[in-house]
Amino acid sequence: MLRRILMLLPIAAVAVWLVYHHAHLTSGVRQALDGNGYWMLAAVVSTLLGWVAVSFARQGTVLERLPAGRLLVTQFAAGAANHLLPSGIGAGAVNIRFMARCGLPPARYSAALALYYLAEGVARVVLLLGLLLAFPRALRLETLLPERIGLSLVATVSVTVLVVIAAALACVGRVRRATLTFVRTALTDVRSLHTRPSRVLALWGGSFAFPLLQAAGLVTVALALGMTVPVGHVVLAYMAGSVVAAMVPSPGGIGSVDAALVVALVATGATVGAATAAVLVYRVITVWLPLLPGALVLGALVRWKVV
Repeated sequence: MLRRILMLLPIAAVAVWLVYHHAHLTSGVRQALDGNGYWMLAAVVSTLLGWVAVSFARQGTVLERLPAGRLLVTQFAAGAANHLLPSGIGAGAVNIRFMARCGLPPARYSAALALYYLAEGVARVVLLLGLLLAFPRALRLETLLPERIGLSLVATVSVTVLVVIAAALACVGRVRRATLTFVRTALTDVRSLHTRPSRVLALWGGSFAFPLLQAAGLVTVALALGMTVPVGHVVLAYMAGSVVAAMVPSPGGIGSVDAALVVALVATGATVGAATAAVLVYRVITVWLPLLPGALVLGALVRWKVV
């Protein structure tokens, strides 16, 4: 009985979520139908390939060979969970359960999860810096993050988080011991992984491929809608918008990613109307349409004890 309830829970949550946001979904689908069908199909393909890239990156975080088919399906299901909880907590929880089912101990799958997020963050920042060097005048960063207010806010939040973490480690012995164990395990795993060329290629290849495929989806949507912004500038807008949006934790990036991408596209020369339409359609393809199928798959994985 409990397993059946757990299987239906993500489906019910996603159904409520879709009903609550039905206006966005309806508007985005209508805009997509007005665009070039071939470019829209290309956006769908890039989204599908994104899950493949994530699967490679996840495999690259552990020495053990994970079952490829179940790993790929789990990433698709994790996308649904990720849109119900903030800051990637949903996807992280699904992947933790999957790795635990594969026999990995807690310290190992915790280290693998941390390594995945670290590699993904590094990849996005490196790509953003490379694009800023390639197109130095394409994007005005001050339009994305106000210099005085934005930077001071980020600095304040960062210092506060570091102080809280340091205080917790200094005052709570159990937390300190658990953290030291985690760090030792993580460093050992990282050293071991980087002696295996296949794991290095999977980790970093997947981590760099995923944001590039996501950016390709935005590019194809922009082309489908006839946006005149150069392709390289759209890719830069995606990288800048996704990095800035990561500072605002929200379920699936709803709101934060949308706003950041619109602002970034406008900063590269798109009109507000064109940028809003492109982001709306892009988010429908990458978020809203896979949401209910992902919830159904997640429910099935829970029932079959894959996660």
